[in-house]
Amino acid sequence: MSALSPDTRDAALRALAGAEVDVLVVGGGVVGAGCALDAVTRGLSVGLVEARDFASGTSSRSSKLIHGGLRYLEMLDFGLVREALRERGLILSRLAPHLARPVRFLYPLRHRGWERLYAGAGVTLYDAMAWPGALPRHRHLTRRGALRACPALRKDALVGALQYHDAQVDDARHTMFLARTAAAYGAHVANRVEVTGFLREGERVTGVRVADLEHGRTFEIRAQQVINATGVWTDDTQALIGERGQFHVRASKGIHLVVPRDRIPSTTGLILRTATSVLFVIPWGRHWIVGTTDTDWNLDKAHPAASAKDIDYLLTEVNKVLSTRLERADVQGVYAGLRPLLSGESESTSQLSREHMVASPVPGLVVVAGGKYTTYRVMARDAVDACVFNLDRPVARCCTDRVPLIGAEGFPALWNRRGLIAAESGLHVARVEHLLGRYGSLIGELLALIRDDPALGRPLAGADDYLCAEVVYAAAAEGARHLVDVLTRRTRISIETFDRGTVCAAEAAELMGRVLGWTPRQRDREVENYRLRVDAERDSQEQQDDETADAARLGAPEVVPVQIR
Repeated sequence: MSALSPDTRDAALRALAGAEVDVLVVGGGVVGAGCALDAVTRGLSVGLVEARDFASGTSSRSSKLIHGGLRYLEMLDFGLVREALRERGLILSRLAPHLARPVRFLYPLRHRGWERLYAGAGVTLYDAMAWPGALPRHRHLTRRGALRACPALRKDALVGALQYHDAQVDDARHTMFLARTAAAYGAHVANRVEVTGFLREGERVTGVRVADLEHGRTFEIRAQQVINATGVWTDDTQALIGERGQFHVRASKGIHLVVPRDRIPSTTGLILRTATSVLFVIPWGRHWIVGTTDTDWNLDKAHPAASAKDIDYLLTEVNKVLSTRLERADVQGVYAGLRPLLSGESESTSQLSREHMVASPVPGLVVVAGGKYTTYRVMARDAVDACVFNLDRPVARCCTDRVPLIGAEGFPALWNRRGLIAAESGLHVARVEHLLGRYGSLIGELLALIRDDPALGRPLAGADDYLCAEVVYAAAAEGARHLVDVLTRRTRISIETFDRGTVCAAEAAELMGRVLGWTPRQRDREVENYRLRVDAERDSQEQQDDETADAARLGAPEVVPVQIR
């Protein structure tokens, strides 16, 4: 069954408590979900547990790009770029064409002659390494041509430009689809299940102790192999067994701003050089995403905070090239994420390795860390390969390069039929395109909800990019357990509206409550918790440094499970 419903969550926990699995994955980010899918499609019995929500850490707070990383070419990291570009092609063409799409970028040139040759050679190599790729080749533009594509640029900010293509994906939805696809192949998948300790038989790890945070109960899960795929929490998870492991993970904070599309008149995204890194202006539906920063972070990992200093830095950098300045009042949303970098290579986080590592520090345990979002599948393959080596029995090779995510099969044909689907459903074709880009061939399940209850076909009040049916579906089929899951990850309402989702919170909670059986008191508690979260984030974004921003963000309470309130 492909749905991550409340019933399938309960069934997964019963199965995990009752038998030993071959592989138990700890961590429901993109790498953990990828590990679960890799292992289950090799014929192994698999469990996946996540302490909070799928993609609730790094995997929902990236730049939303599936790319090779042009700047890694400058570091001469050709292997990483080639690998990432291959994965980009797979995601676009085969694995998740319903969730990923090409995006065009403009790179302004500031110097005549040498810069065009230097940057042009880099982008030529980038295109060549992606061959045979599904994306158009780069183009050289004059200043006039660049300003035609991006009227927002100041005339004195460039002498010409390069235009090239990469790809983007809604990272949180993509990660959730990975977990859901793993469940469809038989993995036992559950969020809001926290690992509190490891089981040992002598030196060997034989499983974990967990707490079901939704029902306030604890139990043990036994496994032949445990994969620690907890990203920036890797060292903390290792500490539960008194093992720091063979490598350490350092957190680097990156923040992003979301601004309305009309604030930056342009038909293309931008990539800009800064003194320390690169800055992207990325098309995102009716918005732009502006980011990112790259600073060391040693504070709360669950809720990294963006400070006023971070926001001002991004505005200052992007305003260096814009003819009409962006102001704080233009910012609709802000989000901060943490990159899990392998420590030890450099004191500067922007220079730390984006390569990944896999190790087995004690028998029965495999640790995977580092890497980029784009290369999650390779990381998962390597981690499961290590498990297979330790299982010491014949197991099939990795096949995830040929396993599309659910919703991918038949997507191109449905996209071509979008006009007919609109006519048949009574929805506007723009709505159908929106649904196809979020659900792919699962769109029929959304349309069935609307047929059964036509009221679900109307948009949420205060967040009209999304239909009421999407909130119901998130709780019924996508594993959403709390209001924050829907407003920040199943949808992007929390960063795409000036009110950060507070206007539609009550209606969304009421829709979720029908599925999850919430009482009026539970619905009110969910709404209040969400509003306190928004208030705390707004407060943190007025603080001038990380320490005070972190303290302000921690002013909001954690989600309290409805069953044990």
